[in-house]
Amino acid sequence: LKNMFKNFKLNKLLFFAPLITLMFCFNAPQNDEEKMQTIMISVKNTLSYLHYSPKPINDAYSADVYDKYMEMIDPGKRFFLQSEVDEFSKHRTKLDDYLNRGDLTFYKLTVDKLYDRTAEIEKYSQEILSKPINFEENDELILEPKLKKYPQNQEELKNEWKKFIKYNILQEIETLNAKEETQREKKDSVNRLKLKDTIKLEILTPAQKQVKATEEVKDLMTSMFKRFQKRKKMDWFSVYMNAYTEVFDPHTNYFSPQDKEDFDVNFAGKVIGIGATIQESKGKIKIGTLVVGAPAWKSKQISEGDEILKVQSKKGEEPINVTGMLVDEAVRFIRGEKGTEVVLTLKKKDGTIKEVKMIREEVAIEDTFARSIIINGANGKKYGFINLPSFNADFEDAKGRNASDDIKAELIKLKAQNVEGIILDLRNNGGGSLTEVVDIMGLFMNSGPVVQVKDGNGRVQVMRNKQNDPIWTGPLVIMQNELSASASEILAGAMQDYGRAVIVGSPQSFGKGTVQTFVELNRFLNTSDDFGALKLTIQKFYRVNGKSTQLKGVESDIPMKDVFSYEEIGERFDNYALPWDQVNSSSFTVNNSINVAELAKNSQSRMAQNKFYQLLLESAQWREKLDKEEKISLNLKEFEAVMKTRKAQIDKFKPLIKYNNGLNFALHADELARGKTDEVFAKKSENWMKNLKRDIFLQETVNIISELK
Repeated sequence: LKNMFKNFKLNKLLFFAPLITLMFCFNAPQNDEEKMQTIMISVKNTLSYLHYSPKPINDAYSADVYDKYMEMIDPGKRFFLQSEVDEFSKHRTKLDDYLNRGDLTFYKLTVDKLYDRTAEIEKYSQEILSKPINFEENDELILEPKLKKYPQNQEELKNEWKKFIKYNILQEIETLNAKEETQREKKDSVNRLKLKDTIKLEILTPAQKQVKATEEVKDLMTSMFKRFQKRKKMDWFSVYMNAYTEVFDPHTNYFSPQDKEDFDVNFAGKVIGIGATIQESKGKIKIGTLVVGAPAWKSKQISEGDEILKVQSKKGEEPINVTGMLVDEAVRFIRGEKGTEVVLTLKKKDGTIKEVKMIREEVAIEDTFARSIIINGANGKKYGFINLPSFNADFEDAKGRNASDDIKAELIKLKAQNVEGIILDLRNNGGGSLTEVVDIMGLFMNSGPVVQVKDGNGRVQVMRNKQNDPIWTGPLVIMQNELSASASEILAGAMQDYGRAVIVGSPQSFGKGTVQTFVELNRFLNTSDDFGALKLTIQKFYRVNGKSTQLKGVESDIPMKDVFSYEEIGERFDNYALPWDQVNSSSFTVNNSINVAELAKNSQSRMAQNKFYQLLLESAQWREKLDKEEKISLNLKEFEAVMKTRKAQIDKFKPLIKYNNGLNFALHADELARGKTDEVFAKKSENWMKNLKRDIFLQETVNIISELK
């Protein structure tokens, strides 16, 4: 994406020529409504001129946008009446016209009605929760939205919310039952082992559980409606615009200025702030986990659980009261420029009020970076395991962290430990920078083509690894699953095409074979205001063998089904995904020295005999069946009977939670040293190793790499 964006900017006169005149078409909008109108027209022009495969803006497109928007604004068919939807449907083929001229008629009609309806529903909910609820009625809740109809009148709407509330109370009762059982198990364990610890059981009667569960749901509903009321209409406008963009393809999205800021933070893996998690609890903004070494931690005056009352974002300005504010809004006041002062007014747990001054610093989000560990195999050999959560890159800072440098550093550490092979884990890695894929390829093999990229005009460009000094040339296995997407698929596909690595995991990866870039909308306007940006699909990429990863993804050399294999995860399940195709193959040399067929045969034999793996597959199939349940009884006795049956199944799958793959892990010396002074890092490392020990797929991957020559 980095090189793509460079090329995009170099060619912008060519690409943007039809849009240059737009700068002179708009004056600076005076209010939110004018701003929305301007955004609509800018989005339309950007889509039409720059999208990889632009759609005709016509009635058929309008109908698709209408369906998408209705699904987004009221997914559970729990807010609008059928009569209102009938009124909305009169606009079904007009949304293309509204986009062309920046007409807000349909948007205002639906959002105004949504706010009115929500105010009514809040009153209904309070009324329902203020009276005793009858759990002996034989009613049921439809769980599948496609089977639901919009309520015909107010009475049906009220009844729908009564069912929804009842369902949530029943779930809370079940949660209380589960907590009670956990307490019993702990007490039995303490008594059996004759430990000194005392476990106090809190036994509630069925009636008391109903009361407690109802109060909990009442709090949840109050919080839900408060959050809704605080949502600005511009937030709903983003939803509306994304109905227009995502019908082009699922990865073309409108980002408000705030959404773009959040995206940049996650992509770069760093944030300028105080180094504390901010969370909401019953309408209060509170401090969560502190990052060791960051400003909040260094202040020695801030603790987890402190309530934030006010934030002075800039020196000399009046503090802003954040009580009752949405979390993301409060966070934006706390973030700021590096080296600037921020003052928090906190209410401590003892009730005292304290002002804490801090200087904002760059705080790394370490969970987005590569990390490695040593696996001591049963055969006396050591293997290196590298987890790469994303192909992160910092485009703004030349000295910022990126995935390829992190992988290189981990490989150097692992080589120093004389490991026999490397396992690169790309599971759940949704992608990132395209150039990082190319650079990472250069860490494992000599120069050659890595990926082919085609633009909307059909021009194909080959991106090549030009390095001839790989860090690791030994055995390599790549792990993937259904959530491995985009850049992950390019790397896995290239490694597979060259025969450089064995790909293990889900039968196929996600199937995202498109390239996006950001286009700032205010570049076309005669204003310095921020109108947000469009993340726009501008290219498709192809493997060196010419095949696209779009829809089909990368097929594993050694397939192993997992919990996601039975769910509708992947590009192929999206109605608006771009099609699969292929281009000519690049010129590259294949290494045929790996006997994949033999490795796969041995693996399949082991997994067929692995009772835990078979139990995991049974669990996944059972969960798939649950997900497809269309309705559930709201009669207490019937609901409890269903839960009892489910619990029996869950108990059957409990061995999976306690599963230990027998692998022995060793942290690097520098991480062991850091863990002695950094409690948070030590706890994260401990949890990471616990999860690795429960990983059936990692156990089998070690078996596979031990057979690799």
